[in-house]
This record gives sequence, structure tokens and C-alpha cells, in this order.
Amino acid sequence: MTNKLRDFSLQFKISSIYIVTNILVVMVNIFLIIGINSMSGRLDMVYQDNRHLNQFSDAVNALQSNMTDYLNVKTSDSLENYYRSESLCRNMASELNEEVTGQSFDRMERNIRHMTEGYLAEVAQTIEAKRGRNVEKYRFHYENATRMYDYICTYISNLNMEQFRSNSERYSELQKRFRLFEIVSVIAIVLVMFSNVCIIISFVGALIRPLKKLAGQADEVAKGNFEIELLPVESQDEVGVVTGAFNSMVVSIGRYIERIRESMEAERALKERELLMEGHLKDARLKYLQAQINPHFLFNTLNAGAQLAMMEGADRTYDYIQKVAQFYRYNMKKSEETVTVADEVEMVDSYIYILNVRFAGDIHYEKHIDGSLLHTEMPGMILQPIVENCVNHGIREMGDRGVIRLSLYEKDGQVCISVKDNGVGMSAETIEKVLSGTYRDEDMASGGNGVGMDNVISRMRLFTGNEHVMTVKSEGEGMGTEVCLCLERYDREHKGNGGAAGEVSEGEKT
Repeated sequence: MTNKLRDFSLQFKISSIYIVTNILVVMVNIFLIIGINSMSGRLDMVYQDNRHLNQFSDAVNALQSNMTDYLNVKTSDSLENYYRSESLCRNMASELNEEVTGQSFDRMERNIRHMTEGYLAEVAQTIEAKRGRNVEKYRFHYENATRMYDYICTYISNLNMEQFRSNSERYSELQKRFRLFEIVSVIAIVLVMFSNVCIIISFVGALIRPLKKLAGQADEVAKGNFEIELLPVESQDEVGVVTGAFNSMVVSIGRYIERIRESMEAERALKERELLMEGHLKDARLKYLQAQINPHFLFNTLNAGAQLAMMEGADRTYDYIQKVAQFYRYNMKKSEETVTVADEVEMVDSYIYILNVRFAGDIHYEKHIDGSLLHTEMPGMILQPIVENCVNHGIREMGDRGVIRLSLYEKDGQVCISVKDNGVGMSAETIEKVLSGTYRDEDMASGGNGVGMDNVISRMRLFTGNEHVMTVKSEGEGMGTEVCLCLERYDREHKGNGGAAGEVSEGEKT
């Protein structure tokens, strides 16, 4: 019931409190009015018997006086007055007590009634004797009537005095009761007033307490503290609605601030990643530059050599020099750029061509390319270091039995690039070192190109935002090694000459 009352509106609650308090006041007033009327009625009844006896005494006196007037003057007016007073006296006498009881008041009243009946009979006979001019009879009845009149007056006086004495005692008792009633009435009024005050204070307190809590929590929010405890919604009235809205606001603001914080952290991490990637790229470019003597001189020299080879008809030498120039030009221009898979595949083709010229065609090169994936973006200088590691550590000592397979395919919505060899393989410990970035190949120390697998992995992680961007698989010694990269499909306009979908080519010994 209490929970249901909490859900009513404030207007209903205030109206109910007003109605309840007023009902209590009205009930107390009705009680007082009824009590006062009852006490007043009892006080009025105290001397009612005395008033009746006095009125009856007046009627008997009037009857005696009218009888005497008629006996003296014997007029029609006096006779009419007699009959009127006789009828009134008879009626009032009939109202007197006739029952036989043990009460002295009742016995005296009964005697007065009987004497009055005898008195009325004597008066009637006196009037009849007077009208009949019977002087003797008239005197006899008149004397009897007068004597009975005196008895009646004496009895009425005695009864009146006794009743007055008794009524005075009753009056005193009623006065005491009336004073007690006054005290009870005052106590009732005080209790009602106190109850009304308690009800109003309780209601106002129940209304103010959640508002004070709400004000306190709002002050904390204003100070920037959003980690506050949410206020319980104890009712569905206007205060409960405001409390619920405040809780929702605090939660929303907290979530918004958390999103801003996460966004700032993500932005900071992105900037750090960009700076780190920029550092890696600069480091890679520096190492490439350190591995070369004056790039412009080298390109001019290679171009001159290519022109000389073409003039002499040495087509293969011309192709070789062109491939070498293209390879180094790509290294210089694309090391800091985002390129396409097609660009990287073209660079691997040039690199394999150069190696086959260098090693007399011992390296067999196979491609399995999905042409629809060639426009996917990736960092520059990624595939060549992987292929270089396959050659240096996998198939260098195998002669013409070494095979490198480059595959481009889509798996689970990602673009996958696989570089696989049939060389000596890798141990699990070595694979773990490579993926953790703690492995350093020996060629770096002896003057290799300077780009290790740790650099490749770092740049791929920075580019994709994924820690598991590379997998290295090897089933053991002599079972070969497969390096697989996974990229999201970021397509852009085609650059370079990519192979067709499903294209497969094999390198030949040169």
C-alpha cells in the first residue's frame, strides 16, 4: 500500500494530506458540538420538573381565583374564565405521575394528582350549588375545595423544594462533567493539531529528503565528479521522475567522457604509432642509403651501362641492368610510401631476375596470384626482405633445387600473401625469435641490405594495427618455411604491371 502511495503525483499527495487533516479537524468539531448539545440538554432537564410544578401551581391558583370571582360576581366572563382554568388544571393534573413506586418524589406527585382530582370535583360542585342558589351546599363544597386547595399548595411547595434540592445536586454533578468534557475537548484538539503537524512534517520530510540528496549529487557533478553513486528511485512521482532523469544524465555524461578519454588515448596511440612507423621507415631508408654510393651517380652509371649493352646488342645484359636500376629506384622512392601489392610483386620479380643472373638461374620462382587483389594497399619494402631471407637462409646451399613460391589469395575476408620455400626450414625457437623481434640474421652484420624481419613485422603491425599480422610455419629441418602476411583489403587505383588472376610463372636458370 505504501509503495502504491509513493507512485501518486505530488498534487494528489498534497491534496490528500490537506483533506485528511481537515477531516480530523471536522470530526473533532462534530464531537465537541454533539457533546456540548448533550450537556446543554441535560442542564435544561435539571429544573424541568420544578418548572412543571410551578406551572401546575399557577394553574391551581388561577382555578381557585376564577372560582372565587365567579362566586362573588356571578358573571358569564368569570364563568368562562373558570371553565378555561379548570380545563387547563385538569390537563396538567393528568400528566402527573400515577404509578406506585418506591420513590418519594413519585409518591408525593401521585398524592398531588389524587388531591387535585378531588379538588376539581369539589370546585365543580361548588359552582353547581352557586348556580342552583343552594347556599348551604355551596358553602360546604367551597370550604372543602378551599381546604383541599391549601393541601395541594402545601404538597406542591414541599415537592418543589425536594426536587429543587435534588436538581441542585444533579446540576453540580453536570457542571463537573461539563468541566471534564471541556478538558477532554482541549486534549482532543491538541492531539489533532499535533497529529496534523506530525503528518505534515512527515510528508514534507519525505518530499525534501530525496531533493536534498539530488541537490548534493548535482553539486558533486558540478565539481566534475561523475563517479558518484546513483540515487535510488523510490517513487514514480515528479521527484522520482527527476531522480531517474538525473541518474540517466550522469550515466550518459560518464559514458561520453569515457568515450572522449578512449578517443584521446586512441589518437595518442595512433600518433605514437605514426611516429614509430616514421622512425622505422627513416631507419630503413637510412640503411638503404648507407648501402649505396651516390644514388644519382649509380643510376646514371647503370643507364650508361644499359645504353652500351643495347648498342652492342647484348639484350640480356641490357635487361639485367634495367632490372637492377628499377630495383634500386623502387627502394629509394617507395621505402616511405604506401604501395600496392602489385608494386611489391613487381619488385620481387625484379629481385628474382637479378638473383638468377647472379646465381646462374638456380632459383626457381613460382607465382600464384589472384589479380583482383593486386590493388590492395600495403607498406613498401615488405616482400623483398622476406624473399631475401628465404634465399639467404633457405635455399642458397641447394643449388638448382631451390624453389620460391609467391601466392596471393583471399581468406576469411583478408588478403593473404604467402612466401614459401623448400629449404632447410626453421626451428620453433627461431620462429619465436623472428616473431618477437629478437632475431638478427648474420647477413646484417656482414653487410646485407640492412632491413631485417623485425623491421618488416614492426611496420606491418603499425600499418594494420594488428599484432598477429605475420605467421611463420615450418614442419622441421629440410621441410621448408612459409611466411604468410594478412592484410585488410584497401584498394586504390592500380599502379605498375600486376599479373593476371590465376597467373603462374616459373623462373628459369640464366
